[in-house]
Amino acid sequence: MARRRKRKSRRRQEGRKILEHVPQYNLESGEDKPVTAARKYIQSAGILPPALLLVKRNEHTTDRYFWAEKGLFGAQYVEENHFLFPSLRILDAPVEKAVVAVHSR
Repeated sequence: MARRRKRKSRRRQEGRKILEHVPQYNLESGEDKPVTAARKYIQSAGILPPALLLVKRNEHTTDRYFWAEKGLFGAQYVEENHFLFPSLRILDAPVEKAVVAVHSR
């Protein structure tokens, strides 16, 4: 039986591209739960938003979190709703070129 391809959301793909430009930090959760490890790491390292934290839970699983001015969010939520985060709007805005119109009479 043929498998159908999973549809990729354009909005999520845009968000993923934007998150590629955000600083990333890799850490291991150790004894703590992944979100607790991320919060402790942010506190100890003094990380300023925006930042992407990759927390290794075990050898197979890595949780992704986004550190924003509003708090800590799951990276997938941020990918889908990147327009809600002001710190990502700066990265999202393309460099606009000035268009000069010349009228001849």
